[in-house]
Amino acid sequence: AVESAKGKYAHMLFNELFEDYSNALRPVEDTDKVLNVTLQITLSQIKDMDERNQILSAYLWIRQSWYDAYLRWDKDKYDGLDSIRIPSNLVWRPDIVLYNKADDDFSEPVNTNVVLRYDGKITWDAPAITKSSCVVDVSYFPFDSQQCNLTFGSWTYNGNQVDIINSLDSGDLSDFIEDVEWEIHGMPAVKNVITYGCCSEPYPDVTFTLILKRKSSFYIFNLLLPCILISFLAPLGFYLPADSGEKVSLGVTVLLALTVFQLMVAEIMPPSENVPLIGKYYIATMTMITASTALTIIIMNLHHCGSEAKPVPQWAKVVILDYMSKIFFVYDVGENCTSPKREKEEERRLEGEDGCQRRHKEVRSPLSTMNDDCNLKEKLNGNWNKSYGVHGENVRETVNCCSCYKMLIKNIEYIANCVRDHKANRAKGIEWKKVAKVMDRFFMWIFFIMVFFMSVLIIGKAA
Repeated sequence: AVESAKGKYAHMLFNELFEDYSNALRPVEDTDKVLNVTLQITLSQIKDMDERNQILSAYLWIRQSWYDAYLRWDKDKYDGLDSIRIPSNLVWRPDIVLYNKADDDFSEPVNTNVVLRYDGKITWDAPAITKSSCVVDVSYFPFDSQQCNLTFGSWTYNGNQVDIINSLDSGDLSDFIEDVEWEIHGMPAVKNVITYGCCSEPYPDVTFTLILKRKSSFYIFNLLLPCILISFLAPLGFYLPADSGEKVSLGVTVLLALTVFQLMVAEIMPPSENVPLIGKYYIATMTMITASTALTIIIMNLHHCGSEAKPVPQWAKVVILDYMSKIFFVYDVGENCTSPKREKEEERRLEGEDGCQRRHKEVRSPLSTMNDDCNLKEKLNGNWNKSYGVHGENVRETVNCCSCYKMLIKNIEYIANCVRDHKANRAKGIEWKKVAKVMDRFFMWIFFIMVFFMSVLIIGKAA
């Protein structure tokens, strides 16, 4: 019975209030009087942050309240009825819009109900999905913070007709749904009164500044960490043996991999002059890998100089072969890090002496044998000739035998000289190979240090 009675009074009240009411004009008794509109914004969810197009999509609850001078009643006459809910298109509504709207859809606000109180106060709560322009600064991507403004104001009424008042000093974040990519660090509200060049009247607006901090874990594990790991592969190209044929291929492969990551970052970043931090890291790393590939090609040329090249300069022997090889633990052929160098040198010296003595004996024994045989035959032939007076063919055979032995000695000496020259040329090629190996180790550590400091630098800037 009570509900039916209140329903009857509600119908009676509605018919009496809107009998001569017009929602086209500003509801004030004096046209010179300012109508105050209280504005409150509640952020419910961040739908999307489009960095490339610089658009922020957010789900907001917009609450507006004002007093209508023509919609008042005495609640005692209507059985204590103090409020009613009616469609918002039946009453006058302030034309408060989002100034920095970036949406192509200019549709009307959601036609939700308004709460009308007996003292004329109207409260209008309307949900809205807004797309606002936001100047995105990606200099420190993916460790960046953004500040996006939401500016609300009346489109046609000036400050002398409709004044906007902040309900709170900031936007309401109590009902905010946590976002997977962004953290909300505040939403302060500031009222501005601006005088435009077209008009002399002031136009007030309220600007809500949404402070966002990007959650960088996703980008660290998917963009930054793979780049750092790939960057540490580049110096290892200097550690590969020159005869493997994969030194240049490794550098080119790493360069192509970083190019793919660079394109992935470029797809989500706006085409602005501000290069993101991770983009700078990619560019620096790609430059370093290009330099390492070029140095690898130069060092491979040194490695394959061979015996036809000039000898290693004296300064290179002193600086590279004597000092740098010890600093970077580069050993000669047959040496390794487990055998002491002194023992190796002693073994090599003993083997060299034994080999020289052996070769000396092998070379000298035929020569001495041949000379002895020749002398012996000459003596025998001489004694035979003296005893028997034999001349002619025996003497001729002895002379031919000695000349044959002398020719054989010359051939053996020629072969020994060729072997000696071949060993000298081979030693020259071995020296160039060792120079190339020392330079490989030198640049490997240089580039390792560069990659390490670059990684520390980007993390330090992010912190």
